[in-house]
Amino acid sequence: MTATAVRVDPVSAAAVRRRRRSLGWVAVVPLLVFTAVAFGLPAAAMLDGAFTVKDPATGATSYTTDNLTASLQGAYLTALLGSVKLSAVSAGLGALLGLPLAQAVVTSRFRALREAVLTASGVLANFGGVPLAFAFVATLGNAGVLTRHLGLDDTGWDLYSFWGLVIVYLYFLIPLMVLTITPALEGLRVQWREAAQNNGATGAQYWRHVALPVLLPSLLGGLVLLFGSAFAAYATAAAMVGSSIPLVTLQIADAISGNVLVGQENVALALSLDMVLVAGLVMAVYLPLQRRSARWLA
Repeated sequence: MTATAVRVDPVSAAAVRRRRRSLGWVAVVPLLVFTAVAFGLPAAAMLDGAFTVKDPATGATSYTTDNLTASLQGAYLTALLGSVKLSAVSAGLGALLGLPLAQAVVTSRFRALREAVLTASGVLANFGGVPLAFAFVATLGNAGVLTRHLGLDDTGWDLYSFWGLVIVYLYFLIPLMVLTITPALEGLRVQWREAAQNNGATGAQYWRHVALPVLLPSLLGGLVLLFGSAFAAYATAAAMVGSSIPLVTLQIADAISGNVLVGQENVALALSLDMVLVAGLVMAVYLPLQRRSARWLA
């Protein structure tokens, strides 16, 4: 029986690969078109409006940086810094509380409990807006159920404050941290702990010198993700505190509704551009951390 050798033409193989790549680009075209329409056009309109000022006397428009300058002064700057402060505190507490909860889930021997916690985290991480605000008002508000039964009003408790808003944000940030850090915790090798124990390391030393350095990119990435989620939140704060706490999202809503000086109608677009720049900085930090974490835990 004679074996027949099949010779593959290198030119033909290269042509097939190029044809497959071209077909792949064709499949991506609808997504690119959707992205350009859904994100590109609003972004272009925002950029145009952020640098456009209308003369109230003549109605003429001109391009200037006055809107951006106004968005970084006075009450607008206070609101931007307030959002950054609220997001940073909420993200830090969410990461601090979410990590041990995720570790407990990963090391649990009960598969049903693990799946239940992860499922609940997936639901709670996307629960926000007016329903979340109403739930906390009915529970911990001035006339809330727990406020009356536990006598929290006698201790000076105030849900409609900075720390009250932080507690509300933690309701969806902690589950989000659990979902974010759980894959990284599952990627820790059992052999690493065994090697540390064989060399006389305690559990605390293992976490300090092995686990936490490996998890650090994922932890920082989760922290950045939580910051972005809290920074962009609007409906919950609007329904709970209104304008009593300065937040940039609430300032944007006020500016859109017309609560601005004549000639500053586009300040809301400038504030939106400020938020986009902050979000861009957040993503610039998050993406490299995610790639570095993937190399360690792959």
